[in-house]
Amino acid sequence: MKTDNKMSCCAIKRTKSDLEIEANNEPLQEISQGKNHFREKMVYLSGGEFLMGTNEKEGFKADGEGPVRKVKVNPFLIDRYAVTNAEFAEFTKDTGYVTEAEKFGWSYVFYSFLPQNLIGKVNRVVNTPWWCAVNAAYWYQPEGPTSTIEDRMDYPVVHVTWNDALAFCKWAGKRLPTEAEWEFAARGGLEQKRYPWGNELEPKGEHYCNIWQGKFPESNTSDDGYNGTAPAKSFPENGYGLYNMSGNVWEWCSDWFSRSIHNRGGRTNPQGPLTGETKIMRGGSYLCHESYCNRYRVAARTSNTPDSSSGHLGFRCVADVE
Repeated sequence: MKTDNKMSCCAIKRTKSDLEIEANNEPLQEISQGKNHFREKMVYLSGGEFLMGTNEKEGFKADGEGPVRKVKVNPFLIDRYAVTNAEFAEFTKDTGYVTEAEKFGWSYVFYSFLPQNLIGKVNRVVNTPWWCAVNAAYWYQPEGPTSTIEDRMDYPVVHVTWNDALAFCKWAGKRLPTEAEWEFAARGGLEQKRYPWGNELEPKGEHYCNIWQGKFPESNTSDDGYNGTAPAKSFPENGYGLYNMSGNVWEWCSDWFSRSIHNRGGRTNPQGPLTGETKIMRGGSYLCHESYCNRYRVAARTSNTPDSSSGHLGFRCVADVE
């Protein structure tokens, strides 16, 4: 049964108690402002006014999804698909950047992806035991030390924090999307539709996104073709030519989170609150299911602390029109 307070399958917050280690007090690595990395994957969106949010009953009221309001965004460029492992590898090779998960020494992995040698030997999160705090789970070894991304270079990078995403954007000469830009892009030119392609989850019985199939969290039938993440360019594009704006991996946005629409920067190019504790995440992931967390709807939103990372959280970039 769906309830408004069920967020842990979406946003698993990094806490010291999960591995009982000291907090990471290392300063964030300074990255020089770059330019024009992976610009070929971006598309131009002309911006304009659109109806943001939802008044649907199936929405999570406590998340601040509604009410529907008219919002305007300026023209901008956006990545057609999420930042991939290959792209993030180029970034780290060029800069020597070390992610926050690597500095902490661990990240969160979904229980069914644990390597055989770790089953029964890792800490499961209280109240959400499907999340496990795994030592040495990083972007390049997503399930821990024995895993690899060698056959997943075209998949979205995961185990990246908001701070990591910001560093990549700076190197690439881009930035993270505002929440308003993200939703404008995700809608693909459609007005007030539930998903980027319309109101039907599976048009003509076909899968349009990578979400949980089966009973969460016990069994995933993988009817959409994937048990975990899918390649960044999977499933049909939306009306703006963008991939996976619903499902696959959550995507960081630039805004601080607020439930009140009166605290999000107005109706023209809103930037979100000036301060906060958590940053916006949009789009849902391969773990979302309507029985528990149907936040793969276009208007759905959640948030997490800027230093949190997990195996279902990535990002895509935007850039201003010059």
